[in-house]
Amino acid sequence: MTRLLLLGGDGIGPELVAATRAVLKAADDGFGLGLRFETAVIGFDALATEGSTIPDAVIDKARAADGIVLGPVSHNAYPPVSEGGLNPSGLLRKTLDLYANIRPARTLEGYPPPCGQPFDLVIFRENTEGFYADRNMATGTGEVRPDPDMVLALRKVTRKASARIARAAFAHAATRPARHLTSVHKANVLRESDGLFLEEVRRVAAGYPDVTYDEVLVDAMAALLVRSPDRYDVIVTTNMFGDILSDLAAELSGSLGLAASLNAGTDHAMAQAQHGSAPDLAGRDLANPASLILSAAMLLDWLGEKAHGDGFAAAARAIEQAVRSSLKDPATRTPDLGGRAGTRAMAGAISQAVLHAGQSGKSGRV
Repeated sequence: MTRLLLLGGDGIGPELVAATRAVLKAADDGFGLGLRFETAVIGFDALATEGSTIPDAVIDKARAADGIVLGPVSHNAYPPVSEGGLNPSGLLRKTLDLYANIRPARTLEGYPPPCGQPFDLVIFRENTEGFYADRNMATGTGEVRPDPDMVLALRKVTRKASARIARAAFAHAATRPARHLTSVHKANVLRESDGLFLEEVRRVAAGYPDVTYDEVLVDAMAALLVRSPDRYDVIVTTNMFGDILSDLAAELSGSLGLAASLNAGTDHAMAQAQHGSAPDLAGRDLANPASLILSAAMLLDWLGEKAHGDGFAAAARAIEQAVRSSLKDPATRTPDLGGRAGTRAMAGAISQAVLHAGQSGKSGRV
């Protein structure tokens, strides 16, 4: 049995998590994964009843689960932390030590990319420190306000975190056909912090002589991704740079609504859409569920690598293929993708395709 904790979040989050659950249920039925679904309330609903946007009991459930599916949250609209307004995403990443935010960006057949050229890259973003104020201090945040007219922000970069995100990125690059890894930094200005990051990446690079390694400044990378995204394979970088570049790459590949994202650590992993909670779309059956569904496929892949069963990788591939198929027909893709389907209809089409793939596979093995 594999336990998945589903956290609905805010805005369109509950609808997307329900759609993703339907697809995961189809994968479970078709591939015999032995999934057990659990739920918990977070976000504004939890704040109203528990006084916190992510109660301690939910964090305990997350620790006990084999995997987590997190819906988008409206953390920018939450009250101060002192009033219970915690960011569930940031807190879970920090508490469960989900140090690698893995964000693929690839063009998909049936949905032409804005950049006009096919590409397939993946960004490994360090997830636990950097300029993110909620992740770089033991207590308090990395932002201080000495007087009303000044704010100081601290950036934390450690050898440990730099080395382990580099190891994860190089290990993945070694499995891909291109075997190419690019480290993105700003060491010409942030000489100490990005300098330390590069030291560790170069140290790890020495252990992967079969992987082509190069380095690019972050501002140059923003321009180069727009010009020639097909030049890149695996990118590793620090937290904020990775956050920005992955959104850019996702839009170049077709849409942020198609961008998968997995937060992974040694013992835990959490699927999470790259986009936000879009409260203006909530309850209207219009939200595109593909990003969270593809993120859930990444979670199944991760669980397969953790020896939860042979069917997990096959189920992940089936989900990815089903999403691609749904994009080819306006009747099975949502309006933001130029289609006519609602959230439930798109998820239903994907679910049916996944179930069929699993059942067909079983028939072929008889």
